[in-house]
Amino acid sequence: MDSVGINILIAAYKAVSKVEGWIRLAAPSASVLRALQIVGIDDFIACRPTLREALAA
Repeated sequence: MDSVGINILIAAYKAVSKVEGWIRLAAPSASVLRALQIVGIDDFIACRPTLREALAA
């Protein structure tokens, strides 16, 4: 996960939020999750350990 990936997630979040949609990440790797935590994206995009949990949240 680099700055391009982070910017894509932020842009996607903004776009879906305008239409009352949502984004959740399912089973991000430890390194991706850590990068998201460092920049604070996990505060507004939920990260769940499994696809089932991401869909149910």
